[in-house]
Amino acid sequence: MKNLWKVLRFVRNYRGPAALNVLFNLISIVFSFFSFAIIIPFLNLIFDIDMGNEPAQDKGAESFKDKMLDPLLGGFQQVIDEEGKVGGLVYLCLGIIIIIFLKSLFRYLAMFAIARVRAGVVKDIRVAVFRKMNRLPLSYYSEERKGDIIARMTTDVQEVEWSILTGLEMIFRDPPTVLFYLAMLLLMSPKLTLIIFLFLPITGLLIGRIGKSLKRTSDKVQARMGLLMALIEEAVGGLRIIQAFNAESAVNDRFERENDRYRQLMVRMYNKRDLSSPLSEFIGVSVLAAVIWFGGNLILDDQSSLNGSEFIFYVILFTQIITPAKAITTSYYNVQKGGASVDRIEAILNAPETIQSKTGAKQLDGFHESVEYRNVSFAYQKERVLNNINLTIRKGESIALVGPSGGGKSTLADLLPRFHDPIEGAVCIDGTTLPDCAVSSVRSLMGIVTQQSILFNDTVANNIAFGMSNTSREAIEAAAKVANAHEFILGLEKGYDTNIGDGGGKLSGGQRQRLSIARAVLKNPPILILDEATSALDTESEKLVQDALNKLMQNRTSLVIAHRLSTIQNADRILVIEKGEIVEAGDHQTLLDQGKVYKKLYDLQAFA
Repeated sequence: MKNLWKVLRFVRNYRGPAALNVLFNLISIVFSFFSFAIIIPFLNLIFDIDMGNEPAQDKGAESFKDKMLDPLLGGFQQVIDEEGKVGGLVYLCLGIIIIIFLKSLFRYLAMFAIARVRAGVVKDIRVAVFRKMNRLPLSYYSEERKGDIIARMTTDVQEVEWSILTGLEMIFRDPPTVLFYLAMLLLMSPKLTLIIFLFLPITGLLIGRIGKSLKRTSDKVQARMGLLMALIEEAVGGLRIIQAFNAESAVNDRFERENDRYRQLMVRMYNKRDLSSPLSEFIGVSVLAAVIWFGGNLILDDQSSLNGSEFIFYVILFTQIITPAKAITTSYYNVQKGGASVDRIEAILNAPETIQSKTGAKQLDGFHESVEYRNVSFAYQKERVLNNINLTIRKGESIALVGPSGGGKSTLADLLPRFHDPIEGAVCIDGTTLPDCAVSSVRSLMGIVTQQSILFNDTVANNIAFGMSNTSREAIEAAAKVANAHEFILGLEKGYDTNIGDGGGKLSGGQRQRLSIARAVLKNPPILILDEATSALDTESEKLVQDALNKLMQNRTSLVIAHRLSTIQNADRILVIEKGEIVEAGDHQTLLDQGKVYKKLYDLQAFA
C-alpha cells in the first residue's frame, strides 16, 4: 500500500473535506446499523414475541442488549402497548423511512466531501508533474521519449485518478464500516464472530498474492502504453516522410505489433483484477454459510444468547460486511494496478534537477563586461563533446562559431543560458560563475533564435510577447517592424490576432523565423544566441531574415552559429570548432590568409 501513501500526501491540502467525509461516513454507518436493527421488532411483532424481556446468557450479549437493543425493543413494545399492533407497524414503517433518509443524506454528504478531495488531488498531481517537467534540464529529455513523457502526464495521471483515488473512499468509508459491524457482531455473539476472524488471514494471504502479481503486470501495461504514445507522436511528427517514402505499411505493422502486445497485457491484467470481486464474494459466502451452520446449531441446542429474530439480525449484519469487504478487495487491486502509474509519475517528480539556483544565488542586474569560458569540457553521458575550451567574449562583441557538424558548436552555446553545466571548468558572466547566479536572472539577459522556430498554437501577438507580461500592442508592432515581419502580419486574416496553428504551421519558414526574431527584439536582451537562424530558408527569406538579424545584433553581444559563411563575414571574431576544440580564431580575412580549415570550408561553399 506504499503507493497509496505516496498519493495521500497530496490530501494534506484537503484536510477539511477529508475529515468531513470521515465524519459523515461514520454517521451514515450508525444509521445503517439501526436501519437493520429495526428488523428485530418487526419480526417480533409479526411473530407475536414479547420484546426486551429475554434474559441474556453471557456478559457480551447482556452488554449488547443493555446498551444497544433493549432501549430500541423496549420503545417499540411501549408503542405497541399504547397504539396496538397496527399502530406499532405504522410507527415502525415511519421509523424505517426516517432512518433510511438520514443514512442516505449523510452518505451523500460524505461523497460530496470526497469529490472535492479527489478532484483536488488529481489537479495537484498534474500541476506538480507539469512544473517539474518545466524545471528538468534538457539532458533529461534527450534520454526519454516525448510520447512516453506525455503518457505519464495524461494516461498515468488518469490511472491514478481512477485506480488510486478509489483508495481514498476505501480508507475513509469501507474499513470503518467493516470495523463497526464487526464490533457489533462481537458484542452480539463472540462465539459466532470468532469464525469470521479465523477466515481473515486466509483471505489476506490470497488477496496479497494476487495483488502483487497484478502490480507486476500493470507495470508492463503502463510502460507499453508509453511506447504506443511515443509511436503515435513520432508518426504524427514524421507523417510527411512516412508518406514520401511509402512507409505507411512498415509504420502500421510496427504499431500493430506493439498494440497487440499491449492488448495481451491488458487481457492478463483484467483477468487478475476481475478475480477480486468473485474471490471476495466466494470467501464471504463461505464464511456466512459457516456462521449460519454454527449459529443455527447453537440456537437449536438452546446454547445461544440470541433468539431467532436476533440471529436473523446477526446474519443480516454479517451480509453488510461482505459488500464493503469486497469493495476493499477491489480497491486494493485497483491500487496495485495504479501503483505502476504512481511509480512512473514518481520517476519524473524525483528526477534530479541538476540545473537550479542555489540558496543565496546572485541576481544579475545586467551584462556589463564579458562572458568567459574557463577550461570548459562537456560530455553527453560518456561521449565527450567539448575539450578544455577557453574563450572570452567582451561586451558588444560579435563571435561566430563555424565548423563541421557535430563539432560542439551548439553545445558551446547551450552552456551560456545554462541548459547544461560543464563537467569541468566554468562559464562566467562578469566574473561570476553561472551556478552562483540565479538561473532566471542569467536567462533574462539572453535572446535565442534557433534554426527550428519554436512557436506556439496562439495568436501572432501572443507569440511575439511570449514570456513578457503587460506588453503593449505598440511595442509588439515595433518589434515586428524591426524583424521585417510587420507587413506580412498585416496581410493575415486577423492581423496580429491571427492564430498561427500548431508550431506556426499556417506560416512559411521565413515568416516563422521572423516572428522568432521579433520575439527576441521585444525582449531586448544584451546577449544574443543565434543558432543557424537562416540555414533552413530560401534565398529571398534568408535576405529578409538576415537583415532583421543585423538590426537585432546592433549594440549587442552576439554568439552566432552558422554553416553559411557568407552570413558571418562581418563578425568581430570567427572561431572554428572541430572535435570539441577551437582550432582556429580570427576575423574573416585572417582565417582565409591562414589557409587552414576555415579556408577549406569557404572554398567548398564558394564552389557550391
